[in-house]
Amino acid sequence: MALILAGQAAHHEKASEELRPHIVFILADDMGYGDLKAYNPQSKIPTPHLNRLAGEGMIFTDAHSGGSTCKPSRYALFTGRFSARKQRLNDKEGPILEKGRVTIASLLRENDYQTAMVGKWHLGFDQKGLSTGKEIDGFAFDFDQPLTGGPVDRGFETLFGMHASLDIPPYFYIENRTPTMAPTETIGDRTSVGGPEDWTRIQGEFWRGGAVAPDFKHIEVTPRFADEASKVIELRDADRPLFLYLALPSPHTPWLPTEEFVGMSGAGMYGDFVMQVDGVVGQVMASLETAGISDDTLVIFTSDNGPVWYDKDTDRFGHRSTGPLLGAKGSAWEGGHRMPFIARWPDQIEAGSTSDQTISFVDVFATFADLAGQEQIAEGTAEDSASFLPVLLDPTGKHEPRSPILHSNQVIRDGDWKLINTKRSRGFTSDRGKNYPLELFNLAEDLSEENNLIEEMPEKANDLRKKIKKILGE
Repeated sequence: MALILAGQAAHHEKASEELRPHIVFILADDMGYGDLKAYNPQSKIPTPHLNRLAGEGMIFTDAHSGGSTCKPSRYALFTGRFSARKQRLNDKEGPILEKGRVTIASLLRENDYQTAMVGKWHLGFDQKGLSTGKEIDGFAFDFDQPLTGGPVDRGFETLFGMHASLDIPPYFYIENRTPTMAPTETIGDRTSVGGPEDWTRIQGEFWRGGAVAPDFKHIEVTPRFADEASKVIELRDADRPLFLYLALPSPHTPWLPTEEFVGMSGAGMYGDFVMQVDGVVGQVMASLETAGISDDTLVIFTSDNGPVWYDKDTDRFGHRSTGPLLGAKGSAWEGGHRMPFIARWPDQIEAGSTSDQTISFVDVFATFADLAGQEQIAEGTAEDSASFLPVLLDPTGKHEPRSPILHSNQVIRDGDWKLINTKRSRGFTSDRGKNYPLELFNLAEDLSEENNLIEEMPEKANDLRKKIKKILGE
């Protein structure tokens, strides 16, 4: 037995040494399952670079973010824990990631990865203005002090980014712990209501007015982050593997495609902005080739939650942003949290492959631990995470089904079954004041969630409720 265990350990160590790729994780913001041609051949949005990524790698058809809005998804991604375990997700109260909690960034950094973040954080900073009497747009930032509690205090060595979404003031860039310029100016509200494409208040060029830094221009943010990501890749530490987390603020509002993309899609300014996201992916892939590390890099592309896309938008553009899925951003229905998820790693992932394995953002933690060669994860860390590395390396193999996933503290997925044990949470595009029925679906037979089985199968619903309580009770 000792010889067998020693052999297994040696094999694991050798496999880890052979793996340890560079990792580039690109997170889009508010992009739908049906926006990419790889998932929806009828999409009205050309996405050539993402098509290439899918053609050279693997697409997951049953991948889920950690929630159906920004912060729950990011919490799950970084911690390997269901966001339902976290009672406070308010970045205006301070860091959402607890000090000392291991994150995917600190995990990889401890395993000698260079860790860099570019883009949108949205997991909070220390609110030092609470003690110094400084407040700006609802946040207690004190720009006379370092911005702590953010990415460089949660595992990243470097940051070039912004604190939240591109429609939430104050607007300013952050380099490591310091604003490049403090938000000393003011910008008014922006809306596309009444414009030529007739968007709602929370679509189009929507942003909230507030404080803005002199060097911050909304339309320049996505291109700036693309350039900063390219710099990280091309100027990387050649002695260590690289982990780059590129968290785009797009195609979240404001939809601000630059001139080369305007009018290029068949889905209005939203589709044009999705095309710009695709362009960023192309730029990143080109930088990997320039740096000579394209073949040694695992590139993952996904989105944090579904889009803000109404039935009327589908009708007028003939484009289904969520494909066959019901719901949108904020929704317990699949359109809120079932995401495009593409992984490319030449010579390791079979080109053009597809997996229907159920995975979640929480699983990224254990997968990265496997890639880094870390055999043990400390107790109380990433307790909901299950590695999907075996699926990446052998998509046609027999893999254990994923244990139950919590999309929230009242929504569970277990195998083919899904229970929505709340009358709310149907998303930004639903009737916000309506009480919906509790819902039970068999997703293998009813992906579009049209046939509610809650009355027909009360025992199944009760079984799933017990599993929610058991998971959260643990």
